[in-house]
Amino acid sequence: MSTPIITVVAGPPGVGKTTWIYQHIATPDGNYHVSDEEPLYLSLGSGNILIDQTRLKAELPHVKVFGDDRQVDFFNQLPKANAVYIELGSYLQLGVVAQVLNNLPYWKVALFPPQLTDKYSDWYSWAEAILPGAAIDTNTDTTHLWRVLTTGEVIDEDSLHEFWYEITHGAYGKVARAKGVFEVADGRSLYADFVLGVPSTDFLELNLPRYLEGRPKRFSGIEVLGQNLDEAAMHQTLEDCCLSEVAIRQYQQQVKQILVEEIQA
Repeated sequence: MSTPIITVVAGPPGVGKTTWIYQHIATPDGNYHVSDEEPLYLSLGSGNILIDQTRLKAELPHVKVFGDDRQVDFFNQLPKANAVYIELGSYLQLGVVAQVLNNLPYWKVALFPPQLTDKYSDWYSWAEAILPGAAIDTNTDTTHLWRVLTTGEVIDEDSLHEFWYEITHGAYGKVARAKGVFEVADGRSLYADFVLGVPSTDFLELNLPRYLEGRPKRFSGIEVLGQNLDEAAMHQTLEDCCLSEVAIRQYQQQVKQILVEEIQA
């Protein structure tokens, strides 16, 4: 089987790259119908902070998702795919794509906010298709990236909402983009997303089973991009939001009891 068309999507942070890919993979009813050939998604530049991969996999479970550490697996799956999407981290050089794909052909798509500025000139000249993205605030220089892996941690939900409010309202520096996946005490996995200049959205509950047996063995983590970020303060507040082993067990027992009572009712 020949290699499928590879679509590489680039653009500034928060402009909607993952959302655009999701919309092209999903069917009109918001799902993906299983076939012998399945789409592939590779996120370049995410390292071990697999926020976009986790969200995409949860909402479209039949999509095969890959990160930087699974590029070999990604290339092994290429002959079986009917569609391939690569998302390029906004902080990576555009030349990385050619290095990764070597001589494979690919289609270059760039998403921009409506207000084009000179800071997007490299993406503009690189792309074969220029598409409208979210109306993000273009006045902030995103010079500081803070990432934390929180896999295994369970967070008090009220504290999480307060922490997220502080992040998005300037308590730790000027934030242009923030996103994360968090495990909360009732076993749910929540996705949070903030883009400066774009109306805020509520936390999204990911389409994952409740985790009610000890510390979760699935990804969670946070990424914040902005200026003059107070990493130490964010890290301390995040730690303060995390529950102890005893508290995790207590919450999980309570939730399991409630779920049993609901089934029996």
